[in-house]
Amino acid sequence: MIPRTVYDSDHEMFRDSVRRFLENEAVPHHEEWEKNKQIDRQLWNKAGEMGFLCPTVKEEYGGVGVDFRYNAIVDEEIARLGLSGIGFGLHSDIVAPYIENYGSETLKKKYLPGMVTGDFVTAIAMTEPGAGSDLQGVRTTAVVDGDDYIINGSKTFITNGQHADLVIVVAKTDPAAGAKGTSLILVEAGSPGFSKGRNLDKIGMKAQDTSELFFEDVRVPRENLLGQEGMGFIYLMQELPQERLSVALNATSNAEAALQWTLDYVKERQAFGRAVSKFQNTRFKLAEMSTELSVTRTFIDRCLELHVQGKLDVPTAAKAKLWSTDIQCKVLDECLQLHGGYGYMLEYPIARAWADARVQRIYAGTNEIMKEIISRSLV
Repeated sequence: MIPRTVYDSDHEMFRDSVRRFLENEAVPHHEEWEKNKQIDRQLWNKAGEMGFLCPTVKEEYGGVGVDFRYNAIVDEEIARLGLSGIGFGLHSDIVAPYIENYGSETLKKKYLPGMVTGDFVTAIAMTEPGAGSDLQGVRTTAVVDGDDYIINGSKTFITNGQHADLVIVVAKTDPAAGAKGTSLILVEAGSPGFSKGRNLDKIGMKAQDTSELFFEDVRVPRENLLGQEGMGFIYLMQELPQERLSVALNATSNAEAALQWTLDYVKERQAFGRAVSKFQNTRFKLAEMSTELSVTRTFIDRCLELHVQGKLDVPTAAKAKLWSTDIQCKVLDECLQLHGGYGYMLEYPIARAWADARVQRIYAGTNEIMKEIISRSLV
């Protein structure tokens, strides 16, 4: 692999700490969490104690105020170890920036410190049963009633949905205005009328609590509005590049790990009297995947550098998400094939990773939406 230059020695020391933490606190329990369909809630507080949650949050709100590369390291190590149940990325990379960038001083002081410690687990409720990637098609409403909003609607496929103590709800404050009528409002779990539905049964990511959420005349203070009313769609567009970069980081690290698992396997596995690695087809497949991942890693690292500099634009982030997740799924499929029948057995990490990866081409905007974004920037 081409040497990585995006990180310095301080970053790598942080990576070592993250890796040890995950190997000790998560890896031994992940199989049990998959049976339970959610991780242990205490892992959030343990991660908070170690400084692994929301590291970019400013010191005045309880964080350490470092750059996004620290978030990226957490994302990469979770992906490298196949810990698909852990929703730290959604919490740190996606929700925290919305509150820090658009929340009032009161909201930032109220919620960000608890997010850093893991006392507040967060989610963002965008997707609806009938809308999917079409954020302009949101039907959940937030109607002003005195000093409050009254929220009605439903959401689905919400990461961290069962554990969430705080949810950013994407709602229409002016349904007649289309995208310009969209707002972002914070809703606490336990608010009357706010209920969590079933923990969804997915193909992969079995340990991640992915839920339905329901809002029936939920009354929240108007001060829980993030930013300005009607600006929600613009805020979403501004923050989505970081979300898509997070997906790309995850995809690349997971695919690299899968290639290493496969290299180890084919060197040991015997077929027709010799190691599987001795067959020309195996060697050629490994060469192709190594090349594809070298290209991908170089591109994604450059995207990370640009993002830290504030220069990652929407089309480039879309390219990063499109390319990396397509490569991830391609590599995992090839790696599974090289494992033969054992690749289809869930006791092998490649089988779980293969199932976990498929959603990467769907969430954060489907890869078809990524192509639409990229093509618009061209023509």
